[in-house]
Amino acid sequence: MTGRIRFPSPAGAPSLPRRRFVQGLAFAGLAGGAGLLRLPAHAASAAAPQVLAGTDFDLAIGASEVNITGRARQAITVNGRLPAPILRWREGDTVALRVANRLADAPTSIHWHGILLPANMDGVPGMSFDGIAPGESWLYRFTLRQSGTYWYHSHSMFQEQAGLYGAIIVDPLQPPPYRHDREHVLLLSDWTDLAPASLFRRLKKAPSYDNHYKRTVGDFVRDVGEDGLRATLADRGMWGRMRMTPSDLSDVNGHTYTYLLNGLPPAGNWTGLFRPGEKVLLRLVNAGAMTYFDVRIPGLKMTVVAADGQYVHPVTVDELRIGAAETYDVIVEPSGQDAYTIFAQDMGRTGFARGTLAVRHGLSAPVPTNDPRPLLTMEDMGHGAHGDRATASEGGCGSAMKHGAEGSCGGTMRHGAEGGCGASMKPAMEGGCGAAMHGGHQGSATAAVVHPDSERGNPLVDMQSSPTGPRLDDPGIGLRDNGRRVLAYADLRSLFDDPDGREPGREVQLHLTGHMEKFAWSFDGIPFSSAEPLRLNYGERLRIVLVNDTMMQHPIHLHGLWSDLEDAGGAFQVRKHTIDMPPGTRRSYRVRADALGRWAYHCHLLYHMEAGMMREVRVEERA
Repeated sequence: MTGRIRFPSPAGAPSLPRRRFVQGLAFAGLAGGAGLLRLPAHAASAAAPQVLAGTDFDLAIGASEVNITGRARQAITVNGRLPAPILRWREGDTVALRVANRLADAPTSIHWHGILLPANMDGVPGMSFDGIAPGESWLYRFTLRQSGTYWYHSHSMFQEQAGLYGAIIVDPLQPPPYRHDREHVLLLSDWTDLAPASLFRRLKKAPSYDNHYKRTVGDFVRDVGEDGLRATLADRGMWGRMRMTPSDLSDVNGHTYTYLLNGLPPAGNWTGLFRPGEKVLLRLVNAGAMTYFDVRIPGLKMTVVAADGQYVHPVTVDELRIGAAETYDVIVEPSGQDAYTIFAQDMGRTGFARGTLAVRHGLSAPVPTNDPRPLLTMEDMGHGAHGDRATASEGGCGSAMKHGAEGSCGGTMRHGAEGGCGASMKPAMEGGCGAAMHGGHQGSATAAVVHPDSERGNPLVDMQSSPTGPRLDDPGIGLRDNGRRVLAYADLRSLFDDPDGREPGREVQLHLTGHMEKFAWSFDGIPFSSAEPLRLNYGERLRIVLVNDTMMQHPIHLHGLWSDLEDAGGAFQVRKHTIDMPPGTRRSYRVRADALGRWAYHCHLLYHMEAGMMREVRVEERA
């Protein structure tokens, strides 16, 4: 049951009801030092997370003042905290959460990321409910049908960027398939002193503002010396035709962001305690609005035991990449030294979040320097890898064929879809490309990429790619051959078999599209405001195939339903709620439409979603 409760503001209440100053100074300050640092105990424990456990909760969303960079700024917090309190639930319980909006002039919401629940409890304004108006509250109530590490955040405009996010732990009814002696939540995020709406406006006007590493004349001379003039000119010409730069790995990076671990900047040195010889469970949550983090703990191996809240066969690594909105559970066994650095550098190597595992507060281990900045290659974007192709979009669908992209729209499609690219597909898919493909796994490495008509001549699409495979064994840009054992998606295997067991009855292919210079993002070249819902029949099993036509990485999240990632051969591999899509990849996953209602489906890079990379999914009873 839900409801709205209006309450008066307390008489004389200040506009900032809670004042919280996070200890921490300039980004690079203490964090760059090496050796064993000693900080006052209160500095390490100032941001000890609040844990709320049970089945009945009162959460108040309001404005609080924080000081993360040395300048006081306003954040949107839950119960006056950034991050929001950790919520600890138990599988099988029914939880009730009364969320009060104490913001002066803005509606708000909370989405329970990865939690299975009724559609009207999902917390997406305009889709699940109307949002929570100022001075009102909303009762969320649902029964927990899962366990693991999840998180929650606002789904209202840019409030997630402003601080409205927190971790969720759902304890299992049965003991987990591993042993641990203690645990810590490691919640990673990105903070900006800019008003998030101002940052979005800047991205629309100057999307490359944070890209300080564009290639120079000196780089050209060096490349000529290494590769020759002809090859260098050809490479520069290719990038020029695509109006892109190989150094553009992320739209917003450490030149704007301060990276936080449990709400503290690197100088704050968040510390989690351990006793030598213990098995310590670390629950990693990426609550970053726009950031991929590469996480390692020098001197310690990490054994991954769960991904997105679901148990996986244990795999031991030195490092892992965690995309925005993903979660990983890892076990470490510290012994032999008193302190270990938790190091989480951004994918573009422009900054890092940092904390410490230690036997007591006030200790710090050496902090690594950022790895060298990686550059995108044509192979990264699906051009030249195993026959994959990526080209500038010269008028949309079919243009890639002019450059030799075998399997592009208008090639193999002419044999199976009369009338050209996707023509006969549209009615069956109702809002996407390539739905009613039966008689074989079209998401396999041998299938042709079919570009939808909506990409043809589209001013919001600046390139297309034709990847033939998922590249699940690739750890990612900047992580290959770095001397460390790095987690790849191919390493993740669920501890259980395909929970549905049925082969998908139909297939939907969607292209992740965008225009870098316009900062426009979409599915199939159609922004959310113009897109028809993707309609699923209640109870059906279908396959979604995603093709990344952009040079950016996108974490794709489907609300309300699990995404069962397939391996390169089309077999069930691992259950997730967020699927990472590197540039130049084609990945497929199975979905069981077992939850009626309207659901959001979007890129979890906040500004990509707001710029149009979002769809509505409707699960409906069969007519």
